[in-house]
Amino acid sequence: MAETKNVTGTKKTAWGASRLPDLTGRTAVVTGANSGIGLRAAGALAGAGAHVVFAVRDPQRGRAAAATVNGSTEVRRLDLADLSSVREFAEAWDGPLSLLINNAGVMMLPRQRTADGFEMQFGTNHLGHFALTNLLLPYVTDRVVTVSSTAHRWGGATIHFDDLNLTADYTPQRAYAQSKLANLLFTLELQRRLTEAGSPVRALAAHPGYAATNLQSHTANPVARAFMRLGNRFFAQDDRAGALPTLYAATQDLPGASYVGPDGMAEMRGAPTLVGRSTAASDAVAARRLWTASEDLTGATFPLTPAPVAVRE
Repeated sequence: MAETKNVTGTKKTAWGASRLPDLTGRTAVVTGANSGIGLRAAGALAGAGAHVVFAVRDPQRGRAAAATVNGSTEVRRLDLADLSSVREFAEAWDGPLSLLINNAGVMMLPRQRTADGFEMQFGTNHLGHFALTNLLLPYVTDRVVTVSSTAHRWGGATIHFDDLNLTADYTPQRAYAQSKLANLLFTLELQRRLTEAGSPVRALAAHPGYAATNLQSHTANPVARAFMRLGNRFFAQDDRAGALPTLYAATQDLPGASYVGPDGMAEMRGAPTLVGRSTAASDAVAARRLWTASEDLTGATFPLTPAPVAVRE
């Protein structure tokens, strides 16, 4: 584990994966677990005793990744850019699910569409996870953690409700920022609904800071790719450190709707801690509106009913 200094200048040990609680007997699903912070999170959870399901688009790559992990694992196919694949994954599920970690994502792609016709970043990063979560929620016993990004603040990011697919004004950066803002609004509204239903399940979000992964290698702009390669080499923290906010959100006793990120400058690196979010990401009205739109687009709805209200006699 890394060492940091407190305000008195003495050294203290930062929170790390070795501090995970015993997860024996628990099951976790990690989307996009075949590489990057998803693989590191999956490996840490399996190492702590959890049975970890690698939910991946390419099972062959998933099996190769799972083979590098010590612990109980299995691989199941899940393509978040295809709602039929999401439904197939959920329909095959049986038994309790302690942790659902919505980690998979794509970043700053050229304009592309999902199998269902949605803008690829919004469709994969948000709608795919939205549908997956609602379909699996009857099985979830502990929490849902969704990985967002500091990109939710880029350029005053907003949800383009009149054009969610950004057909009129697409840029890779605008689409990515919208999808990461959607992750936070989804978490906010999911927690509100869980609370209203009287459910003990918690919804939380996390972001990795600036972590060196292969996510950046698929960006549309070759200049941006070159810049990110340099950043990954000289400035970014590694994917193990990048996975710590996800693990912290997944295992520590935190309030619902919490957002976890690194504690360093500009939240780029450091030990996991609770962090703030933009005003747009705290907008409860926008969160409800996005939820309704997402239900309409995916056909997936919140499966729990509100808890009965106690009536005084």
